[in-house]
Amino acid sequence: MRRPRPVTPEERDLWHKVARTTQALHSEQPKKPDHAPKPVAPEVRKPLPDFRIGETARPFRRHDLAPTLEEALAAQPVRMDHSAFRSMTRGKLHPEGRIDLHGMTLAEARQELVYFILNAHAEGRRLVLVITGKGKRKDDDGPIPARIGALRHEVPHWLSLPPLRPLVLQVATAHLKHGGSGAYYVYLRRAR
Repeated sequence: MRRPRPVTPEERDLWHKVARTTQALHSEQPKKPDHAPKPVAPEVRKPLPDFRIGETARPFRRHDLAPTLEEALAAQPVRMDHSAFRSMTRGKLHPEGRIDLHGMTLAEARQELVYFILNAHAEGRRLVLVITGKGKRKDDDGPIPARIGALRHEVPHWLSLPPLRPLVLQVATAHLKHGGSGAYYVYLRRAR
């Protein structure tokens, strides 16, 4: 292996001249920010509410991220005449037909609902009442909240699927005198 030759003084002077004209790509010292970061205040915890021995605990409120059925139906746009919609939700319009789905399985109830809506539309009816019931309350000790009333939750979904979707103009929760949250008004399109 060859030994490198020694650097001459002229080469060393030339190197220093070139080195003075260059800028470093990465500075070895980090740049200081223009302003110092603000110190973060520690999070202040709210004190726990007073509790006395023998006092009953406040009821536990579950957090359900999905909107309630009533909220979802209320958020739908009104596709029918606004004055007729207002009269319908106040219970002033009388249903021209009704079906009670109590005690049916989901498969039976869907079949009956499709048959009923198709017949009501063919007969020229505009407002029908679909009674689902509110559902039975069960012991729910699990970490995932369970919805009450399978039929109550499925009927609006079924009405938004074919073959019923083109026939249904509006779905709303019934007035108390027609069943309240255990029934739905289904306003149908005009038969052609």
